[in-house]
Amino acid sequence: MRDLLFLVHRIPFPPNKGDKVRSFHLLRCLSQHYRIWLGTFVDDPDDWRHLDEVRRYCAEVCCRPLSPRWAKLGALRGLVTGEALTLPYYRDARLQRWVDQVVTEQGIQRALVFSSAMAQYLRGPRHAGLRRVMDFVDVDSAKWAQYAASAAWPLNEIQRRESERLLKFERTVAAEFAASAFVTAEEAALFRRLAPTVDPERVSAISNGVDTDYFTPDRDTPNPYPVGEQALVFTGAMDYWANVDAVRWFAHEVFPEIRRAVPDASFSIVGARPVAEVRQLAELPGVRVTGTVPDVRPWLAHARLAVAPLRIARGVQNKVLEAMAMARPVLTTPAAMEGIAPCPELAGWVVRSATAEDDEPSASEFAQAAVRWLADQTEAERLGRVGRDWVLRHYHWETNLSQFVTLLEGA
Repeated sequence: MRDLLFLVHRIPFPPNKGDKVRSFHLLRCLSQHYRIWLGTFVDDPDDWRHLDEVRRYCAEVCCRPLSPRWAKLGALRGLVTGEALTLPYYRDARLQRWVDQVVTEQGIQRALVFSSAMAQYLRGPRHAGLRRVMDFVDVDSAKWAQYAASAAWPLNEIQRRESERLLKFERTVAAEFAASAFVTAEEAALFRRLAPTVDPERVSAISNGVDTDYFTPDRDTPNPYPVGEQALVFTGAMDYWANVDAVRWFAHEVFPEIRRAVPDASFSIVGARPVAEVRQLAELPGVRVTGTVPDVRPWLAHARLAVAPLRIARGVQNKVLEAMAMARPVLTTPAAMEGIAPCPELAGWVVRSATAEDDEPSASEFAQAAVRWLADQTEAERLGRVGRDWVLRHYHWETNLSQFVTLLEGA
């Protein structure tokens, strides 16, 4: 079996947040074709207990501890060097030595890098002989530009700088590596516009998938909601800024209007590591913050409606695909559905602004749409089944991710 160096910025297990969902399934898919040498970080101490699970798929694992607090301090070196702060945040001398040693001793000829920050370990002429493939997933520099547009000074200036410096690095990596992949055609097209000197034929879109055997409505699960609740649910990592912004907006601006029309409505925020701003939302009437749950599927299966009110989003929202796989109706903003293959029959799930100037809905528009779907549960359930069928046809992990093998082999 051929050898493959796989570099990932966060240990790809458990698959409990967006990037780890993709990186885990990528690891599992690639392990069927290659002997994998994995270099990665652990930034959550609880994840160390999953190291043996990751080793099942690998010949060897170099897993380095990363303390977010100390990494943020280390990232400030970027202000001196002039580089994007993301790079010193993920810079580790011991991981670099391991990479260099493995490439030399094992005679590795192929490498897949997941997330732009990890490309720094394979830059330059020393590793030019490798066939290097970059999975950017999203255009991270564009994400920082989005953050800057909605942040106040001085944070917006730091984020704007990060966007500019990171884009410069992304362009350099894409020019050096043999191929670059993004999670949606929209992200790939955006990068081609932002990096016009990079050969567009070397930029691909490789979509995510859904484990539809795991996320299935055909399994009895206990109902976590009290009897009589009209449950709305949001799922996702609750230390991620875009998710925090989404649930705060929904809980404060949208949900009160829903409650006035549907008094027994509830809003459950289901996800690990809720920050203080999210935990405080549990003080609002009808709002529940669960923190980590052993299994997210019951919360989806027994909800009347899943919501994805993201105002900032990049790439594919796994939370939307997982709810669709569970045959749940999903009410979303345009941003949350941007990376998902459009299904004309499900267009009504996307709440759009009534004004031509702004495509994002107002809080009142989102609330009114939710009330309509809660009132017509028969139609909501029918379209939930349509959504699952759409996922089954378009989001199969093995089919999608096997395209990386093609890139790694030079086709």
